[in-house]
Amino acid sequence: MKAPHSQQTKLLELQQIDSRVDQLRHREKNLPENAALAEATAERDTINARLATEVGAVEDAQTELNRLESDAATVATRQQRDEQRLQQTSSVKDVAALEAELESLKNRTSALEDQQLEAMQSVEDATAIADATRAEGEAIQQRISEITQSRTAALDEMSGELGTLAGARTALTESIQDDLLEVYEKQRAKTGIGAALFRRGTCGGCTMTLTGQDLADVRAAEIDDVVRCPECSCVVVRTEESGLW
Repeated sequence: MKAPHSQQTKLLELQQIDSRVDQLRHREKNLPENAALAEATAERDTINARLATEVGAVEDAQTELNRLESDAATVATRQQRDEQRLQQTSSVKDVAALEAELESLKNRTSALEDQQLEAMQSVEDATAIADATRAEGEAIQQRISEITQSRTAALDEMSGELGTLAGARTALTESIQDDLLEVYEKQRAKTGIGAALFRRGTCGGCTMTLTGQDLADVRAAEIDDVVRCPECSCVVVRTEESGLW
């Protein structure tokens, strides 16, 4: 296959564009922000799960406190009723019974007050733990926002460069003859390298140094011959840097 030397050198420009696109695509998939975002998101999910458990503990403690307060209110109501009945009765038997019950209610009130204090402490402790976890959640969410912003900025920058490269590639491919471009595209689809500079006996695509008959064949090729590397099959473009002329 033959193609003007000027056409073959355009393949080097095209390969440079395509290699840069490959670099950007690889970077896009492997941004440090991607791993950082995944780690931060997993941490946030763990914190949220812990917070759900801790909020449940607060609710349980508050429910227990509410129950004790309700019991205390019931005892107080009964105590008030018994005190009123005590003032109104003249029966010795009723007085004895009411006084015994009031003593029992007094003891019950004292016990409930102690239990309420413990329950209030439990609510306070559980709330403090949940509040601390909420603070952790807010901090990690802030971190996620910062990472996301950084990632978006990097992606936007790459997207802009990819757009510029796409335009340059289109313009360049339109200036390359179809059969030569087809050879390049097919080879690049296989190995990622469609064309490379041949410099000092070495293929720039696979870094294979040619010797013997392989090197002799390259030296003997006409300037418009399209030469393929015997090792990787990419088009080896010869220029003054090749050391052949």
